[in-house]
Amino acid sequence: MTLLLIDGDIIAYKAATSAETPINWGDGLWTLHAFEQDVDVRIADQISKLVDEAPVQDCIVALSDKENYRKELASYYKANRSNVRRPMLLQWAREYIASKYNTVIYRRLEADDVLGILGTANSDTIIWSEDKDLLTIPAKHWIDGEVVTISEEEADRMFYYQTLIGDSTDNYKGCPSVGSVTANKLLDEDCSWATVVSAFSKKGLNEEVALENARLARILRNGEYDTDTAEVKLWQSN
Repeated sequence: MTLLLIDGDIIAYKAATSAETPINWGDGLWTLHAFEQDVDVRIADQISKLVDEAPVQDCIVALSDKENYRKELASYYKANRSNVRRPMLLQWAREYIASKYNTVIYRRLEADDVLGILGTANSDTIIWSEDKDLLTIPAKHWIDGEVVTISEEEADRMFYYQTLIGDSTDNYKGCPSVGSVTANKLLDEDCSWATVVSAFSKKGLNEEVALENARLARILRNGEYDTDTAEVKLWQSN
């Protein structure tokens, strides 16, 4: 049986957001409301569509845990989201997913990590996510209506690339002044950790800074997490 590994965080957020409806009562008064049933329908529709279209027989939905080990590595990780309003029924959406679908949550991990671990542990899986971070995972992916197999070499290159350019959404900076064009040029010449370290060094930053960015960028793979102890095997360059 082939399983579709679904990023439940994205499903929940989109469903909760799209269910919110603004009302103008006049005299400058606006309110925002949402119905739980609308969220449920949107989730069911999204997941059913994915499972029906992909060459799979069933699915597993991954959700993030409330704890996040990356915030222990760097307090600034995702700190830029602290004042961002979340959809009113986001928690309802998460609970609905957990009650209706085969859902996996690993302690201290994000949904991305769950997908990465499961996707590299079992070849009879296909990963679906709209998050580009999952391109760092060597596995089969469901992208734009087709199965795309990402090799380990391709995944490692994307991992180094992400370490170099950083991620403003997740609030880690990468290597200063290194954007997409420069990162690709460097990795085209030599796709290695040494290239990443050299780029940081030229900006006056040591390997420890590069390693911190790499560990924030790293989506976990099979063997990098202990499900019994919730301990993460932090990425090393060798």
